[in-house]
Amino acid sequence: MTAPSPAGPWERPVGRVRLFDAVRGFSVVSMVLFHLCYDLVFIEGVDVAWFAPPLQDVWRASISWTFLLVSGWMCSFSHDNLTRSLRYLAVALAIFAATSLAAVDDPVSFGIIFCIGAATLVDALLERAHLEPRGLPCAAALLALFLLTLGVPSRELGVGPWEVALPAGWYAHPGLAWLGLPSPGFVSGDYYPLVPFALMYGVGVAVGRWFAPRGYPRRVLAARCAPLEWVGRHALPIYVVHQPLLLAALALLGV
Repeated sequence: MTAPSPAGPWERPVGRVRLFDAVRGFSVVSMVLFHLCYDLVFIEGVDVAWFAPPLQDVWRASISWTFLLVSGWMCSFSHDNLTRSLRYLAVALAIFAATSLAAVDDPVSFGIIFCIGAATLVDALLERAHLEPRGLPCAAALLALFLLTLGVPSRELGVGPWEVALPAGWYAHPGLAWLGLPSPGFVSGDYYPLVPFALMYGVGVAVGRWFAPRGYPRRVLAARCAPLEWVGRHALPIYVVHQPLLLAALALLGV
């Protein structure tokens, strides 16, 4: 497929594509509201009847899948994905240490920041070997694999009537939770192992690299929403501090 003409309705971005900041910002706001409901129900014991499956599961997925997709997409904009990955992994380690010491809820082991960091590291290594995922067919294949392996952490493979149980022996080793094979005693307050969630990240990588040489529609480049853009540009620090601030606010309000 040939790239659209530079004189056409598409063009390569100069600087940030603000729509991505806005999408990330919207997901951050959604995440804060989700965790507010979570804290009210599971930590403070408040009855919020509607905060239950399936709405709870769909809401959670809409947030995390968007984070993974956009983070993968950003690989095509980053000049140093290796450094980017190490920054995420350092934050993930700090979150694990803080949640272990605070003991308010289960420690966050291999949460979404870990997943983004590890997936970015894998992509950085693949990029150096010229094996990085790219293109829409690759993205479609990764999306199919993501859906097929979505149940792997719960010992299932497949979709709907085609699900099969995976061998219990695969989950016996306590050191494979990061991969998606948690042992029976494993617990985490936020769990996003590489299988399946790095595959959703890979979808973003492949799509982003398809767009990179072609550019984006001018309408996409012109899209603006300043408040959400600001939130999106500060997504990582907001992620780090939002739960302590929510818990402190609930304590001050006497909930």
